[in-house]
Amino acid sequence: MSSLSVNNLLGIKYLSNSDINLIFSTADNFKKIINQSIKKVPSLRDITIANLFFENSTRTKLSFELAEKRLSADIINFSSSSSSVKKGETLLDTVNNILAMKVDIIVMRHPDPGASVFLSRNIRARIVNAGDGSHEHPTQALLDAYSIREKYGNIKNKKVVIIGDILHSRVALSNIYCLKKLGAHVSVCGPSSLMPINIQDLGVDHFSNLQEALEWCDIANVLRIQLERQNLKYFPSLREYSMTYGINKEILNRLNKHITIMHPGPINRGVELSSDVADSKQSIILDQVENGVAIRMAVLFLLAGKIKDN
Repeated sequence: MSSLSVNNLLGIKYLSNSDINLIFSTADNFKKIINQSIKKVPSLRDITIANLFFENSTRTKLSFELAEKRLSADIINFSSSSSSVKKGETLLDTVNNILAMKVDIIVMRHPDPGASVFLSRNIRARIVNAGDGSHEHPTQALLDAYSIREKYGNIKNKKVVIIGDILHSRVALSNIYCLKKLGAHVSVCGPSSLMPINIQDLGVDHFSNLQEALEWCDIANVLRIQLERQNLKYFPSLREYSMTYGINKEILNRLNKHITIMHPGPINRGVELSSDVADSKQSIILDQVENGVAIRMAVLFLLAGKIKDN
């Protein structure tokens, strides 16, 4: 298989296993390139990409921009804080105005779940979902799974626990979809107040005890507490959350094995992870950042191929 089965990257649930493996094998090639002295290739020299971020972002936006530059694409950056959206312009009108500038691919982060799906049904450009509300964040899940594959050589039968605010996390949902497609065993850990009611419907188990979850897993993917998405008080305080679900070196030393620590960033140091864990040899957090560029290069390259196919 040399072509994706989808025309847009809207969510992991729309991808086949073959799609995911194709993205990974393409990322393997791009990772070799970005570790060379000349890091740029002319693969998307005739492609224009618009980055539409209706929510604040640092890591994801920078990662996409760097991936686009490495591929020699032309880039348009859009920020809703200084746009006509503030004057009442609709999403579709905003995007159609941008498309009139002959844009080929749109990378979009939006606070509303399903915004990228809506857009894909109404415009001809290729869409990459860079996060839609608390729904999905497919490139983050792909880079997380790719990082596990890089560390262990395989994802099948690996035990992965996702720890923290599952209720508000688009990273958690995309990771569950992706890891289960690739044959991993997935569990979640956190307070019941931060678990979706239907979490068992996703085929994952829920640990309420952190130590038990860490004893079970090979990999712990620790999520940031999504304070900006919480309209209610889901736990008494950050201090109490940290005491119950935060991971420090003492906790890891009590385990009878070494586990791998992951985090999508940004880290609330001293809340989800202590610094001696985040910066330890067990952490592959910086590998995730590096792999994010290669994965996003692969996604953009493969979607651009769909444009040329048409």
